[in-house]
Amino acid sequence: MVTRMVDLRSDTVTKPTEAMQAAMATAEVDDDVLGFDPTAFRLETEIAKIMGKEAALFVPSGTMGNLISVLVHCDIRGSEVILGDNSHIHIYENGGISTIGGVYPRPVKNNEDGTMDIDLIEASIRDQRGELFYPTTRLICLENSQANCGGRCLSVEYTNRVGELAKKHGLKLHIDGARLFNAATALHVPVHRLVQAADSVSVCLSKGLGAPVGSVIVGSKSFITKARILRKTLGGGMRQIGMLCAAALVALQENVGKLEGDHKKARTLADGLNDIKGLRVDINSVETNIIFIDIEESSSTTAAKLFKNLEERGVLVMQVNSSRLRGVLHHQVSASDVYYTLSCFQQAVKGVEQTENGN
Repeated sequence: MVTRMVDLRSDTVTKPTEAMQAAMATAEVDDDVLGFDPTAFRLETEIAKIMGKEAALFVPSGTMGNLISVLVHCDIRGSEVILGDNSHIHIYENGGISTIGGVYPRPVKNNEDGTMDIDLIEASIRDQRGELFYPTTRLICLENSQANCGGRCLSVEYTNRVGELAKKHGLKLHIDGARLFNAATALHVPVHRLVQAADSVSVCLSKGLGAPVGSVIVGSKSFITKARILRKTLGGGMRQIGMLCAAALVALQENVGKLEGDHKKARTLADGLNDIKGLRVDINSVETNIIFIDIEESSSTTAAKLFKNLEERGVLVMQVNSSRLRGVLHHQVSASDVYYTLSCFQQAVKGVEQTENGN
């Protein structure tokens, strides 16, 4: 029988804290679709200020936030967006920019550090003289931190260079900042500096920050006006959302400061996993709270076997493929949980090896 549970599937699995629940229970609310929910207004004003942008809009999810942002910038069907081939928008958002918005994705290879080469981005921008044959490039999307690259952080300098390139060619820049606060914490820079070059940003509240629901998109006042209309069109108008926004305000107050601890726990876990024979973690890639665990070819185990063995011990991770697992740290994983997880990995690897050897 499992007596302890450590959930490392994602930082989306956190439960609302008592303070969040209390804030939700007492939140002042009104109809946000009509524009009168005071707690939503307070959250949006706070996020816009933190991001250094004119306005903000609460949306149900990061996927909707990214979709709305892309559609506002690419308001003509047949537009093209340049984005990373390993980006969340390109892989994990159901192709919404194409199926709903008629926007064509032009993927550029993501480097191991989450960046795309500047020259490859520029080479991907369509020559407008070919508009009879090609879609028209209107937008560049970045992701910070870059989840599929291990939570790697894009620097202020790199983002500014991409912003300069976008302006040079008359394009817009959107940043999928689902874990932007993690990136800012790891880089030791204010959040607004990481997005200064961006025309729009989506920020998830229910990942590292630990709120139960929602994301916020930020940009100019005219951008948010258009975004609000699209939110309603997509079914994202949710009336008395102040209850959800109240929890997010608590998350901003209480959990941003915990992100550095999450990163340290991730590094401790990564170092410990690297000491287990048959497992390998690229320590240089562990900049924030995400860890990819590779199973070496010489090992007798597989990701599926290890996943099952860990689950039986109460440790939940994500299986990426036949030889890779992923773990994500968050504020509800303690230092003690990290060491318990390491012991479970050691036992799981040993258990699989014994089974394979017939012992």
